Amino acid sequence: MPEAVLQIANSWLIWGIAIAIIVIVLIQSLLYIRLSFRAADQIGFPREKCVRGLRAGAISAIGPSIAIFIVMVGMMSVVGGPITWLRLSIIGAAPTELTAATIGAEALGVKFGSADYDLTALATSWWTMTINGTGWLICAALFTHKLEGMREKMGGGDPVWLAIMSGGAMLGCFGFLNSRNIVSGLRELQSGLAGGGGPLYAAIGGVLGMVLMMHLAKKLTWLREYTLGIAMLIGMAVAVILV
Repeated sequence: MPEAVLQIANSWLIWGIAIAIIVIVLIQSLLYIRLSFRAADQIGFPREKCVRGLRAGAISAIGPSIAIFIVMVGMMSVVGGPITWLRLSIIGAAPTELTAATIGAEALGVKFGSADYDLTALATSWWTMTINGTGWLICAALFTHKLEGMREKMGGGDPVWLAIMSGGAMLGCFGFLNSRNIVSGLRELQSGLAGGGGPLYAAIGGVLGMVLMMHLAKKLTWLREYTLGIAMLIGMAVAVILV
């Protein structure tokens, strides 16, 4: 792609816009944390457990962040550092953002990152990534406040059934997301693709890592809040070693 395109994509003006938006996101995050602590105090929830939950979330985010970082390096070389940093800081779904940027370029008949990838294609990729994220915001604004009422109706007010139903929904979501990795890994192995099977190995390694961590956490109670993050790292390590 032309060097002039990257110069504009990495210009100080774009960096300034990206930094301003990310600062707003950080402020929002801090406000949410403060509100959660206030709500915990109102219902008598121990502050120590809030801190532990916050720390567990931060630790669990390490694994996905590493995967995002790998995609981020590739995106930076095409759409620029500031927009890549901005989009992944707001959405965090690296494959989705990369796909949106590619679709935007292909809509103009230009291959993503090719020599024909000019300023018009760059702007189209940026707009596609931005508009692609508005659907989630609209759905969240329109339907989030209704989900709790729907959950109560489906559960019939029984707290035990509500807990089982919520847990089943989470297992279904994660199972659906993970099944694609397992299927793609199996197809890579069946086709004899060199270096294939990585997603499958990562899934198996993650499961075994989680079983191991849960077993250790029974004796080492302080380890419980780190189990998910460590299991993710184990899965990634297994995939790297076997592939």
